[in-house]
Amino acid sequence: MRVPVIRKNVNFIPDSSRVVARFFNNGEERTYNLVKRLMTLDTAAVTRELDHTLREFVGRHRNISQIFLRHYENHIGLIERMKLDGNHLSKERKLLIGAYSTMEYSIESAAIFNPSIIEDFDQSFLAEGEKRVILSFRATGEGHLSSIVFRRGILDANNDLKMMKVRNHIDLPKIVHKKFYDKGRFVQKLREMKISKQYSSIIMEGLPEHFEYHQLRNSVDKVLSNGLDTNKKLALEEMTWLVDSYYDVEFSLDSDISERVIFPISPSESKGIEDARFVRFQDDDGTEKIYATYTAYDGHTIIPKLLSTDNFNAFRIMPMHGNGAQNKNFALFPKKIKGKYAVLARVDGVNNYIMYSDRNTLWNDPIKIQEPKYPWEFTQIGNCGSPLWTEDGWLIITHGVGPMRRYCIGASLFDLDDPTKEIGRLSEPLLSPLEEEREGYVPNVVYSCGSMIHNDSLILPYAVSDYSSSYATVDMAELIKALKG
Repeated sequence: MRVPVIRKNVNFIPDSSRVVARFFNNGEERTYNLVKRLMTLDTAAVTRELDHTLREFVGRHRNISQIFLRHYENHIGLIERMKLDGNHLSKERKLLIGAYSTMEYSIESAAIFNPSIIEDFDQSFLAEGEKRVILSFRATGEGHLSSIVFRRGILDANNDLKMMKVRNHIDLPKIVHKKFYDKGRFVQKLREMKISKQYSSIIMEGLPEHFEYHQLRNSVDKVLSNGLDTNKKLALEEMTWLVDSYYDVEFSLDSDISERVIFPISPSESKGIEDARFVRFQDDDGTEKIYATYTAYDGHTIIPKLLSTDNFNAFRIMPMHGNGAQNKNFALFPKKIKGKYAVLARVDGVNNYIMYSDRNTLWNDPIKIQEPKYPWEFTQIGNCGSPLWTEDGWLIITHGVGPMRRYCIGASLFDLDDPTKEIGRLSEPLLSPLEEEREGYVPNVVYSCGSMIHNDSLILPYAVSDYSSSYATVDMAELIKALKG
């Protein structure tokens, strides 16, 4: 039975004008020589160059001079090694050094895709049948570097989506590293990363049971400076990579949600933040929190991570661990099941798994719940976002990969009390790439990272061939009938 799908005439298209001012690290030697050249300029020349730069870029960024100053401060150690007295450098000269250490990056010049949608906490001043929502997207720019961006909109009684205005400036957040780390958990994660004890013990034996970020960094830096063989050096660098994976980010309260971008920050995600699956989670005591699972990629290794927020202003980011914390496709259930957190994952890259845990960052003992069954999903099956609660069961939107690596979207229904039990699965895709949707960065793909139910309809945002995004609606009664029939 084919379920009718209504595609909405809404398109989210990449906008190359959305730029962020990033720190530009040109390497210590080149920066050293650059600063030497800048120091040859007299005061008038410094003022002239700075004024020209500000005129060119002041309208494109909020507080560009503060950005320049912050980027100058990244070079304070180098300034000291050059025997320069930073206290006696003029503010204008500091700003100019900062300007040379800044670059614009177009965060979505290549694509804005793999969307998810959740209900906003704020549902005030709405008409009957309306719902305020927040959409997240994977934005991709030069070098295929991915980040997370947001939009806010209102779904009306007809399931038509009215988007709020996208603001002009894009802000990077303030980064705050986690202050304390549990030694036991940290050692366990090192084992999972297959870092040999003979290497990790060099550092870990000298640390207290609860250590601070700077303690580990100082210990690692001290050992690295003594000259080590390649394997030992790599192991210690990976330890630093792990500790950098824990951090908080905070945006300015006077920025709009469309101006906020969660950009790769730690070494573990230096090549991108991929496919965030947002979910509005309700705990057993009724309190609610927003979580998102995503994949961090450093060019060689992927690590599943968990993001949490109460307000889309401050975010906490943590790596997941356990023997099941591998590969991609993590999606958290919106509530606990029999007192435990539950998560979906494609642990082996092919099949759908579920895991249960007392902690939402520790995942062990995956249980396989789905294998490819129909030709359009023979290559692999995975989730397309967090499960949706219905009276009839957990609705899981899936993706399947078939011939010519064509991605389609399907749906399955699982038992509420025991989601290892599949009630039903669509034998045909719910959504397949139309002819006009086949062209993009990755052809022949429709994909989603999270949907919701509104006005008895499934609201399904989806990506079009890894380039742009749209959304579709499905009548829930017809969908459930097809899944149970």
